[in-house]
Amino acid sequence: MDEALLRSLTPQVLAILVRRGADFAAAEDAVQDALVEAVRVWPADPPRDPRGWLVTVAWRRFLDAVRADAARRRREDLVDEEPGPGPTPSADDTLRLYFLCAHPSLTPSSAVALTLRAVGGLTTRQIAQAYLVPEATMAQRISRAKRTVSGVRLDRPGDVATVLRVLYLVFNEGYSGDVDLAAEAIRLTRQLAAAIDHPEVSGLLALMLLHHARRATRTAPDGSLVPLAEQDRGRWDTASIAEGVRILQAALACDRLGEFQAQAAVAALHADAPTAEETDWVQIVEWYDELTRLTDSPVARLNRAVAVGEADGPRAGLAALAALDDSLPRHTAVAAYLHERDGDLTTAARLYTEAARKAPNLAERDHLTRQAARLNTRADR
Repeated sequence: MDEALLRSLTPQVLAILVRRGADFAAAEDAVQDALVEAVRVWPADPPRDPRGWLVTVAWRRFLDAVRADAARRRREDLVDEEPGPGPTPSADDTLRLYFLCAHPSLTPSSAVALTLRAVGGLTTRQIAQAYLVPEATMAQRISRAKRTVSGVRLDRPGDVATVLRVLYLVFNEGYSGDVDLAAEAIRLTRQLAAAIDHPEVSGLLALMLLHHARRATRTAPDGSLVPLAEQDRGRWDTASIAEGVRILQAALACDRLGEFQAQAAVAALHADAPTAEETDWVQIVEWYDELTRLTDSPVARLNRAVAVGEADGPRAGLAALAALDDSLPRHTAVAAYLHERDGDLTTAARLYTEAARKAPNLAERDHLTRQAARLNTRADR
């Protein structure tokens, strides 16, 4: 039994049933029944058209469920004429499923969970492990999401930007449990890129590949964070970098710049520098200027302040930082770094200590605490 094949076919079959008129929850139940039947039947009698077989069996199971449920008589028009056997249309309806799972009526966390379940084919247990929550909690979240989108008609084009934000949320969760969410996000974004010709989809895929290429060097063996400037660039995944740059260049050639393309361009400039000292910070500032023009994101402006500090000196970076809200996440850490670069070690140490108290996770807190201790040690000499 080819489990990878079943996993890749599941969202396609689910999307076809939804397009035919099945509500999301009923369609997923029917697809799960068809998968169970496939596991039982295929080893002895493999079908010539696996997707067509799954669609036929799942649709019949859906129709059986509709007929058996007296409370759903209003859907009887769906059972008047069952599509005959034969090959299914070659068009991939998975794109509709992406839009459904990223529906604006869902919260970001629900959209991510539903995408992983319906499009990614992950089990509820796997998703719960990845998000470090009890399986029952994740099951409730997914059930609520399915109820929310049941009956939603996709009679207008979906919002690609919303789908991309959901996929980027998945990517940024990284790795936990037995599911590598960063790799899963890349797989799903590749799938989306194959279904739709959109430069921002390509931009997101390039951004993911460029970030993922540095993954092995982001932490030391003891789990501590390794800043970009200190990472072993010889261990970066050059194949992923080359692919990301190639995809980005093709997207930029479309002359329809978006935020993910701009972010990918920054990542490409970091990846292109043989050493941290050779980073083209002037170009990075220019790309952050484009990004802030596109999004006016406070986080982009914070990152721009760091880039300005590298390109034009720490005092220029501090001036850019002064224009931002000091309650921004990591604002204090950036201030500490720029003050250290400016030679004010006492202020930098104090700010590193303050930033450590605000850190969003243990690894970042430990890193900032070590930075403060390093500067305090130097000050005591």
